[in-house]
Amino acid sequence: MDILVTGGTVFASRYTAEYFAENGHNVFVLNRGSRPNPTGVTPIIADRHDLGDKLRGRHFDAVIDVTSYNADDVNDLLDGLDSFDSYIFISSSAVYPETLPQPFKETDKCGENSIWGKYGTDKISAETALFSRVPEAYALRPPYLCGPMNNLHREAFVFECAEQDRVFYLPKHGEMKLQFFHIGDLCRVIEAILQKKPEQHILNVGYETPVTVKEWAELCYRVVGRTPRFEYVTEDIPQRSYFPFYDYEYILDVKAMNALIDKLTPLEESLRQSYEWFRNNRNAIIRKPLKEFIDRELRKEKP
Repeated sequence: MDILVTGGTVFASRYTAEYFAENGHNVFVLNRGSRPNPTGVTPIIADRHDLGDKLRGRHFDAVIDVTSYNADDVNDLLDGLDSFDSYIFISSSAVYPETLPQPFKETDKCGENSIWGKYGTDKISAETALFSRVPEAYALRPPYLCGPMNNLHREAFVFECAEQDRVFYLPKHGEMKLQFFHIGDLCRVIEAILQKKPEQHILNVGYETPVTVKEWAELCYRVVGRTPRFEYVTEDIPQRSYFPFYDYEYILDVKAMNALIDKLTPLEESLRQSYEWFRNNRNAIIRKPLKEFIDRELRKEKP
């Protein structure tokens, strides 16, 4: 197929572009050319908000929109496209208000989430714009994505702590639960949608079973070959000062996804792949001063 992937240079969009290129498709990536493009794809260098005739005269069997964050992003891309068969938008679980009963279902009413704020409401506006113009489009709502090419300071932060044999600081008693999804499995869901054209057009995606933050940290240390020593932060300290996730747990109902694909990549294997990528791409990580805060405010034995 001829596939257009928006972005194509960082984490989810780059992995997606490479995945479909490696599986024999003719992949085009749309970006501004500010970062290196993957090999094996055809770059279309343009700003999605000023496309002009860059996409005119082209037909795409599929558009995989990984990088739309609001209605303008969607509308400007649609205005610039000439023709396409399928449109798949990577939305977010942030569209669900935290006040809803869990697990969140695709049929639940979307609304503002006090944790995610504008990011979530912008994703809602993007979905609304898309379905108003392309009713047959698909929207995928993932939790936290993990796996190789993840340049966010999440598992990378834990890998660094493990390599340095640092004590790891967990919020509360390490019981907060997180739901993840492997980036490769997200691509497999996209592939299944393109092949099967399911009747349901909005799909939650993710591992069915969440893990506690303690279990997650233990897995991160394990793939580095270390065993963690934990300290628990029970004081009223902003969690994101020393830990890479908000003080917020939720779970998505992923029954519809499970009907499309099976045999998901185990979380430990996903983290192992992530660590292998991290070892060779340390400079790509967007770091936050988590260790500095820990050393200054939490660490009992100062360095």
